[in-house]
Amino acid sequence: MDIHELRWIRTFSNKLDPALKDSLFDHYRRSKRIPCFLQRIYRFFQYRLCRLPIIIQLAPTRSYEKIKNLQDQFRKHQKLTIINSLSTTLSLQKLRKITPHPLIKKIYLDHEISTLLHQAVPITNVPTLWDNNLSGKGITLAILDTGLAPHPDFFLPQKRLLAFRDFVNQISTPYDDNGHGTHCTGLAAGNGYLSEGKYKGPAYQAQIVSLKILNKMGLGKISTAITALEWVLDNQKIYKIKIVSLSFGYKPTLTYQEDPLCQALEKIWQAGIVVCTAAGNGGPEKGSITSPGFHPDFITTGSLDNLTTVSEFSGRGPTRDGLPKPDFLLPGNNLMSTHAQGSLLDKKLPSPTKWYTALSGTSMTTPLCAGIIALLLENNPTLTPTKIKAKLLQNCHPLNAIDIYTQGQGYLDCSQI
Repeated sequence: MDIHELRWIRTFSNKLDPALKDSLFDHYRRSKRIPCFLQRIYRFFQYRLCRLPIIIQLAPTRSYEKIKNLQDQFRKHQKLTIINSLSTTLSLQKLRKITPHPLIKKIYLDHEISTLLHQAVPITNVPTLWDNNLSGKGITLAILDTGLAPHPDFFLPQKRLLAFRDFVNQISTPYDDNGHGTHCTGLAAGNGYLSEGKYKGPAYQAQIVSLKILNKMGLGKISTAITALEWVLDNQKIYKIKIVSLSFGYKPTLTYQEDPLCQALEKIWQAGIVVCTAAGNGGPEKGSITSPGFHPDFITTGSLDNLTTVSEFSGRGPTRDGLPKPDFLLPGNNLMSTHAQGSLLDKKLPSPTKWYTALSGTSMTTPLCAGIIALLLENNPTLTPTKIKAKLLQNCHPLNAIDIYTQGQGYLDCSQI
């Protein structure tokens, strides 16, 4: 491995995020395993053919011409206006060439994000809120996930899906080839139509916006999530979106201030939309809170087995920045919800019933939290995201002999909210 080939990475280290640097070094290390007489040929093709998905954040400028000249260097790219960035895929050669550009502030690896599924409602005392005639009516939740199957619990007795947008395959009709998104949407806002109300979410009369950002395998890119969040901001007033639910994550490699997805979600929060995130399923290991759940402002939920036990898989703090998370716990083990027939999960985890299935994970606690928040907003539409979070934290009960990095403020009890 020629040291001169690595010099540019060290020279512009401040512009490259740690995960991208690690990926670049890894690509160069591979040449060490190539016989000496083949290394020059290997490097030639590696330099030109090996491609990396990246997010390029631009320095502030009012010069449209400068920005356009830079963007014109990329044959194919996606603008991420919400964080003054663009996403693209570049060869090592092209990446090395554009990194010194004065208009480029930072270059991030476009991380893969994934669902937080690990292979309820009564515990939280949500029925107390139902007894006060709260059902989520008039509140719109945006679920960013694998999509939404045309399940009767969302379409009967009347259609509650206001919008479906597919950022993966650009299909216009609602579908869910994975099944995760349908299950999560049901936990937030399913009405239990086919179960006579047995399996319904807290906000069973809320309206739904479904944004598909994850593929059939439950995987996606940060840039796709950011594009969907831009759509949320653009359509916030049209659909009266009050809450976003994000049951996905990835291991953070940056501080929350630098993380590109967190930067985008800060704009969502500042626009008055509540951000619900998952703690991740990396427990019981300490420091396993995923992004974007490690942001101190967003509402991050861990998983509870029962009123005395935290789920083993539930992500633990402290966060990468040394902050306490999760914020509190909700049931996340074997929760029954809407089932997407013919989906990947349908084939991998066959359900004993046709329309419902049980899944576990902090993916499940996140929409449950979003549904509860919809009830609070129905009761008091003037509540800000910050006030909602404070209200939830004030109504938690700590578990005995369990630290704050495992349980946050304890389990949420809706009976006194």
